[in-house]
Amino acid sequence: MAKLPVEKMRELERRFGEIEARMSEGPAADVYVKLASEYSELQPVVRKIREYEKTLGEVADLKAMLSDKTTDRDMRELAELELPEAEEKIEGLEKDMQILLLPKDAADEKSAILEIRAGTGGNEAALFAGDLFRMYERYAATKGWKVEVLSASEGEAGGYKEIIATVTGRGVFSKLKFESGVHRVQRVPDTETQGRIHTSAATVAVLPEAEDIDIEIRAEDIRIDTMRSSGAGGQHVNTTDSAVRITHMPSGIVVTSSEKSQHQNRAKAMQVLRSRLYDMERQKIDSERSANRKSQVGSGDRSERIRTYNFPQGRITDHRINLTLYKLDKMIEGDIDEMVDALIADYQAGQLAQLSEIQG
Repeated sequence: MAKLPVEKMRELERRFGEIEARMSEGPAADVYVKLASEYSELQPVVRKIREYEKTLGEVADLKAMLSDKTTDRDMRELAELELPEAEEKIEGLEKDMQILLLPKDAADEKSAILEIRAGTGGNEAALFAGDLFRMYERYAATKGWKVEVLSASEGEAGGYKEIIATVTGRGVFSKLKFESGVHRVQRVPDTETQGRIHTSAATVAVLPEAEDIDIEIRAEDIRIDTMRSSGAGGQHVNTTDSAVRITHMPSGIVVTSSEKSQHQNRAKAMQVLRSRLYDMERQKIDSERSANRKSQVGSGDRSERIRTYNFPQGRITDHRINLTLYKLDKMIEGDIDEMVDALIADYQAGQLAQLSEIQG
């Protein structure tokens, strides 16, 4: 088991106390918001540290009581009963704190850009992409997150060839980041008369939503083209030359947006571009930092088949952690917490193992 970083724990407690003091002084609104954000982030960690320290004190007192020859029999019996419980509690607290004190992904608290694209399988792939989007949309609703579609290209039989949306809320990226990859579906399409099972796929990409301070985009590095909206008709089409395409020339990334307002389109396209560039930079740093990392979950390879949804058997399997759940009907309705939590736990276990190796 990895050792607890005592100095880091002391520093966190010190910083927490400093923030409490500054907040009580009534600082300016913008300063208060920043302090409150850091306070809420540190609070669960410091609460656990204080509980740990209190329990350590209890264990020390119980041991002192047992080693003291003047302790009467009743008190000694009580101490003998309480000591194993207190020591077991310490073990649990140490495990909890190791996870809380793991190096944080700077993007974990951010909102996210969700991109879903139909892969192999034609119309059925587009329908499945639509199912995935609704699954994440319903999951977001249970978390109180806001979902806003930035752009969508509908499939001929329904669903989406491609859909890009923002998912806004605290900690969105930390929950959804392991959803990136190829999702495969096995089911009998509505159009299949022979009852044969078809396999199709959709690709999911989850990017941390970047802000201006996260990534700098120089005006000379982008080309902005304005085009007439095109589509199958509908109330917003042909109302204005509103579609915007932004090309980031150094990276070759192209982003389009085609809503009613040209101003909105530009803002939305820049939002997606910023997030893609930020994600690209993160991936590059991550690869350099851990070229020989063993954790599959954290690899972020979007060409990797990560999950299979088998409708005839009602099962869903995540291939990275070999987890199969027979609750596909609930999961496709947005109840994906069990899968999400298992992926996070597996990733954290990998981080703890690496920490133990380094300390060993």
